[in-house]
Amino acid sequence: MRELKHIRIHFLLVLVIIILFPTGLFSQEEKPLKVLFVGNSFTFFWNMPQLVKAMGEFQGVSLDIHQSTVGGSNLKQHWNEEKGTLTRKLLKEKKWDYVILGDHSLSTIEAPERFDEYAKKFSDLVRSIGAEPLFYLTWAYKSNPLMQPTITKGYLDLANKLNAKVIPVGPIWMRARELRPDLNFYFDDKHPSYDGSYLIALIFYKTLTGKSIADIPHRVTTFDKDGEKLYLSFVLEENSLFFKQLVEESNIESIKTEKE
Repeated sequence: MRELKHIRIHFLLVLVIIILFPTGLFSQEEKPLKVLFVGNSFTFFWNMPQLVKAMGEFQGVSLDIHQSTVGGSNLKQHWNEEKGTLTRKLLKEKKWDYVILGDHSLSTIEAPERFDEYAKKFSDLVRSIGAEPLFYLTWAYKSNPLMQPTITKGYLDLANKLNAKVIPVGPIWMRARELRPDLNFYFDDKHPSYDGSYLIALIFYKTLTGKSIADIPHRVTTFDKDGEKLYLSFVLEENSLFFKQLVEESNIESIKTEKE
């Protein structure tokens, strides 16, 4: 009798689970988030888009990431499909969830009118295909930290005009420089080092997914087409802990919507 009672209880428990959680939810895989990076070397340096994707793989988050990038390019060149880019073609050929738009690092300083014009063109196009534009707010050069206020203001003014969002890499990057002057965030005067690219990838991943990054490893890996392991980051563990805490404690939403 006792065994029969246990069988009945087990049967009822299974029945409740089936009723509350349809079987489709167990077998249905989460659809990958489709992201297109549009930009230049500030985007592709040290395989940053692949690093973002690998962070997702570590946490079981499916990210379908592609890029349209060429060194030294600006949004006007991407719009006109110069320098071998096919950005507008890519936008129309595939369905995207987010399109991350990176202009030249000096555009807000040297060509603000062009920056505004082509940011709006891309924003309108991206929204017309059902995706959301995200603008990549970059950082000041190593030789001139005074660039940052102009860069930040340019992107936040743009975001307010277009009712769009920015990914606030620049302000977080500069805060990291302030807190850890012992670290070298730069490969040269402007491009990121390994540490810098790891920090950028954390910011992108946190912004795109909203997930905690506390368990992201300091050595992020992926696999090549032959199943061989590839190491995409070599960051000291103590520096990784600092970067993750900084990103977690940065109020990304307030940086996106408030002016400095």
